[in-house]
Amino acid sequence: MAFIYRTTLQPTKLELLTAWLPTRPWYSGGGTPELTKAGGFRLDDPQGEVGLEFMVVTDTSGTEPCAYLVPLTYRGAPLEGAEHALIGTMEHGVLGPRWAYDGCHDPVLVEQLLAFFEGRAEAQAQSVTDTPDREVTRSCDGPAPSGLPTAVTDDDKTTELSFSGGAALRLHRVLRPAPDDPAGVTGRVTGAWNAPDGTREREVFAVLRSGTES
Repeated sequence: MAFIYRTTLQPTKLELLTAWLPTRPWYSGGGTPELTKAGGFRLDDPQGEVGLEFMVVTDTSGTEPCAYLVPLTYRGAPLEGAEHALIGTMEHGVLGPRWAYDGCHDPVLVEQLLAFFEGRAEAQAQSVTDTPDREVTRSCDGPAPSGLPTAVTDDDKTTELSFSGGAALRLHRVLRPAPDDPAGVTGRVTGAWNAPDGTREREVFAVLRSGTES
């Protein structure tokens, strides 16, 4: 069970993301992001070592507000081989130095997201300890892929994790009405966030696509 500390972070998560988001191919804002936290959820690391958060942030720097899904992991030491995925480092008021990563490249987050698709893990409230988040729903019509991704690729709206056998996990980075799911979709994770106009929006956060190879 992840414990949510009421303490300080220096720099803050939003400050780290303000510098990092414009480096992403799916970022569409106007120069320096103007970010607010709009929602999200957490998953628990069974070993209790890595923080796993799916944060939704809204950027109002462009011609219209845009919401982004940012999976994050927080570690007490650098993740070997993941220098390209490092978002930045923070000083946690209780835990000390923390390394924040793009969770799509962190094996602990990937494993627990696949476990959530299959119903073996439970979405947790973003800011409250030991409290399930019932607004985050999942479905899965078959087994999720096993093992770690063989490739992680970004386009202008998504990040796709490819697995051996042809299966794929696609995260919707830009939370706007999306085109139809790709062929072979076998699972979905859907969540909610606060839109700038005060409404509560819902969108598919991630989909699983079945493999095509035997």
